[in-house]
Amino acid sequence: MEKAAIMETANSKHDYFTEEHSIFRDSLRKFLEKEAIPYFNQWEEERIVPRHFWRKMGDNGFLCPWIDEEYGGLGADFIFTVILNEELSRIGLGLGGIDLHSSIVVPYINNFGTEQQKRKYLPGCMNGEIITAIAMTEPGAGSDLAAISTTAIKDGDSYILNGQKTFISNGIQSDLIVVVAKTNPKAVPAHKGISLFLVEKDMPGFSRGRKLDKVGMHSQDTAELVFENVKVPAANLLGEEGKGFYHLMKELQQERILSVVSAQVAAEDMLSMTIDYVKERTAFGQPISKFQNTQFKLAEMATHVQLGRTFLEDLIVKHMLGKDIQKEVSMAKWWISDNARKMAPECMQLHGGYGYMEEYKIARRYRDIAVVPIYAGSNEIMKTIIAKNLGL
Repeated sequence: MEKAAIMETANSKHDYFTEEHSIFRDSLRKFLEKEAIPYFNQWEEERIVPRHFWRKMGDNGFLCPWIDEEYGGLGADFIFTVILNEELSRIGLGLGGIDLHSSIVVPYINNFGTEQQKRKYLPGCMNGEIITAIAMTEPGAGSDLAAISTTAIKDGDSYILNGQKTFISNGIQSDLIVVVAKTNPKAVPAHKGISLFLVEKDMPGFSRGRKLDKVGMHSQDTAELVFENVKVPAANLLGEEGKGFYHLMKELQQERILSVVSAQVAAEDMLSMTIDYVKERTAFGQPISKFQNTQFKLAEMATHVQLGRTFLEDLIVKHMLGKDIQKEVSMAKWWISDNARKMAPECMQLHGGYGYMEEYKIARRYRDIAVVPIYAGSNEIMKTIIAKNLGL
């Protein structure tokens, strides 16, 4: 079942989806069919996406297409970012580190960086020479960002950075890391003491800990990072000192929309492969698609998938219009990711014993989808945000 291009439903009302978007999608899909799909299983086994693939993505203009032409980018709109996310997610969520770099981390540099920082880093981020990561989560602080213990204390024209981070996507290969730290550990409330820093891989005192062995998303390298008296030049402060929390919150709406896109694509892919499988697999002399139980389960899943797609496309339009849709995005992040997680075992069950075999894609989807309700803000946090916006 071929997925409809994002925004085609919205196109009749808002005329956002253009021929340029179709050309970009077709070009990207052909590139991925040649350069990614044949090697993806190998990357999953090796637990990393090779750097030469990143460079190929950059050489073909698929990294950070939204960056202004002034810095060598295409100046593309948000739909290009959504298309990139969709096409990478269509292959597997293990390619999510590329989307994280292109659509989540680099925008921090573009939106809050100085002119000098932009000219220094953006070209490399676009051509694949610089791989980025963002280091927020710590062993003792996840969704509660104000509880981080990493510090960056001013010392002349530098900051001395100390702390540990964990679960950092692109952590092994990253050349440039946006690090969240407290410049004022005594600030009240605590989030007012948070700042962002650009840390380069060769800065003395920075090291990488373990390459983490995850349940799923194997090809996305994930690591622990350690900062021991790292001397970070004041010129590498990203945005305003003490405003880091607000910078992060400003970007969270887009980050969560993109996490929803990944979940939605996974759900659509699981539904598609399961429909194909039940039509081909026979039992008791007929395709298992003819059994009422199979039909009812797939009818329910198809309805939920369609509702998710409609909701998501509406949010994308509103986001492009600059609307504050924190409540709605939180609803979508919770509901669509939870729907995908619930679908995974149902689709595997309909595959029977073959669904438990690594050669079938549903097995990887089953592993990968488990983390989606956790990252970009856990679904429990999403419900808290929804309740707050309801005045509860």
